[in-house]
Amino acid sequence: MKDAFTIWFTGPTRSGKSAIGEWVAQLLRARQYHVEIIDSGRIRKQINRDLGFTKAEITTNILRIGYDCKILNRNGVVAIVVAVSPFREARDAVREQVGEFIEVYCDCPVEELMKRDTSGLLQQAKEGGVQNVAGINAPYEEPFKPEVHLRTSEMTIEEAANLVITTLELLEKVDRIEPSAYTPEEEEMIRKRLTDLGYLE
Repeated sequence: MKDAFTIWFTGPTRSGKSAIGEWVAQLLRARQYHVEIIDSGRIRKQINRDLGFTKAEITTNILRIGYDCKILNRNGVVAIVVAVSPFREARDAVREQVGEFIEVYCDCPVEELMKRDTSGLLQQAKEGGVQNVAGINAPYEEPFKPEVHLRTSEMTIEEAANLVITTLELLEKVDRIEPSAYTPEEEEMIRKRLTDLGYLE
């Protein structure tokens, strides 16, 4: 079995991070990987309750999670992080800190986010009743070069998870298992994108 790594799901609230992350975790566990899911929201409530939502405090939260990932990876556990993590600089700092890091951008139009928001949080943010909601009334900086770019309004959770797994296979983070969820032509498109971004030679 290959070395452990971190998969970092970033994207606005309701973009599909948690659901896709859970599915990826199931697929990896089926391959006998030890997996831990780290949800930024839960970490804030349970451990980082001292932190607010300034840029500095958000960055501190992300860097603390990154350190946890590094420890998990060192002990053979794949870390799957679900975190809005709106600031590019903070995500890049975690990439540097962790090393074996795969960024997954859950890209979803605001209109679709609003449709998915059964809690009413995003509408309240849009109206100014709730502050610091990234992508609505606070900044969200899209990744420049995510290993995986998921357009989550255009695919199912299973399709998105399979794209993550196929990317992990092509990057040789996990062993390949047949049959693939993608045709050879589709895999070649994924490979070309990773090559163009500099992740494959």
